[in-house]
Amino acid sequence: MTRDLHGGTALITGASSGLGVEFARRFAARGSNLVLVARRADRLEALAAELRASARVDVEVVPADLGVASAAAALRDEIDRRGIRITSLVNNAGFGSHGAFDQADPARTRSEIQLNVVTLVELTRAFLPQLLQGHGALVTVASTAAYQPTPGMAVYGATKAFVLSFTEALWAEARGTDLRVLAVSPGSTKTEFFDVVGSDAASVGRQQTSAQVIDTAFRQLDRTNGAPSVISGTRNHLFALGTRLLSRRALARTSARLLGEVRLGQR
Repeated sequence: MTRDLHGGTALITGASSGLGVEFARRFAARGSNLVLVARRADRLEALAAELRASARVDVEVVPADLGVASAAAALRDEIDRRGIRITSLVNNAGFGSHGAFDQADPARTRSEIQLNVVTLVELTRAFLPQLLQGHGALVTVASTAAYQPTPGMAVYGATKAFVLSFTEALWAEARGTDLRVLAVSPGSTKTEFFDVVGSDAASVGRQQTSAQVIDTAFRQLDRTNGAPSVISGTRNHLFALGTRLLSRRALARTSARLLGEVRLGQR
């Protein structure tokens, strides 16, 4: 059964590229109005023009850096100022970094946690009362990195493990409401993610397209009794299941080999 999103308004973060763009197109195709949020205003405006013409929906653009403190409150204030009621929220914005933890830039690490965790939680809390009044969706983008430790990407993997656990808990709390809650976990995907990470170590292997990941998400959203989370791609799903068979020691070492060995104290 296709979930009816017609006439609602979806707030999509990280909407200037990759999964965010594809989420915007899918929500618009189902008749949902949009609020697009990212730092790059030119890309947001181009996407907004495309969707206004192709889907004939209302699209608002809000350029914002969600990796800074108080970003969620500022965004909520701006949306309130424009008189917009949000019925669906897609927490897609996020980034990762690669390298030994002791070599990481503290400011970049702080921004990574702020964007991937703090702003996500604060946006969810800010808009949850509105979401619960409709029949839309609350979607977070986790990662297959959430299913095992990720040496060399220690902070990123930890943030995504948080996102997965947080969303699955909200799924349970939302039972009995019309709000659909889902965490989608992509594996390696053809987006700009690895350009930001600064390493292609974790991009080895077959990559999915953004469209394939969003297909997975919407198939789950359309199910009457959908699961709290879904992993995109059969190979990724099997790999995540396989992590349950290893000890934590073996899992950490295996992940280190797959992601490219990095060691503390080495320059």
